[in-house]
Amino acid sequence: MGTPARPEARLRGGAIWSRPPYFRLPLGERLLPVRGALPGEMAAQQPLRVLALAGFRQSERGFREKTGALRKALRGRAELVCLSGPHLVSGAVGSEGAGPDSEPCLPPEEQPRGWWFSEQEADVFNALSQPTVCRGLEEALGTVAQALKRLGPFDGLLGFSQGAALAALVCALGQAGDARFPLPKFIILVSGFCPRGLGPEESVLQGPLSLPSLHESMQLASRFTGAITLTHPGGHFIPVAAAQRQAYLNFLDQLTE
Repeated sequence: MGTPARPEARLRGGAIWSRPPYFRLPLGERLLPVRGALPGEMAAQQPLRVLALAGFRQSERGFREKTGALRKALRGRAELVCLSGPHLVSGAVGSEGAGPDSEPCLPPEEQPRGWWFSEQEADVFNALSQPTVCRGLEEALGTVAQALKRLGPFDGLLGFSQGAALAALVCALGQAGDARFPLPKFIILVSGFCPRGLGPEESVLQGPLSLPSLHESMQLASRFTGAITLTHPGGHFIPVAAAQRQAYLNFLDQLTE
């Protein structure tokens, strides 16, 4: 007999906060079905659920908009649940038009945020620097852990820029036995880089990570066994031209064969 369907979880727009530390989970603006097959339904017919981690200085809403073309390309194959960082980036000016006096007036899902900062005294991040700290990283890991627990289960992770670095770290911690981070079935990393200044946790990224992975950047591809890479002539964004779109679909098809 088939397994009875579990009830849907009704998730309203807005955010969940708890203090201290600051913690935010975007809940979207629609019904998210709790994973479970209907009687007689094949599990393979359900789209893969992917937790997508935004980059630095991106809001949840902005990241959803920037992944719109990707979500359209993956329709029926994968569903993206977007998550931005827990830390408000003061004085950020981004596509949402936020300035130093405007962030507190914006709803949480439109506020520019980050996962951690590379300086102890300033709310800034520079991926090209050699930082000695990742200030706010524990809150970032806690945010992801809570998203996996409350909004999951997820089949895979997707990360962009700083979010890609964090996604790789989450997988490394999961492979090392951290119970907060069950190892996903796959990971997709765009414009990723190896995070620096992690302290004791930096060693977990030294060994090879054993899960299917698709990369737009070679920096993190070398840390994964059997990594697949794609290239594009553009800049710092998630590519969705015909060639890259087919690469995403081919990668996901291999996971369901």
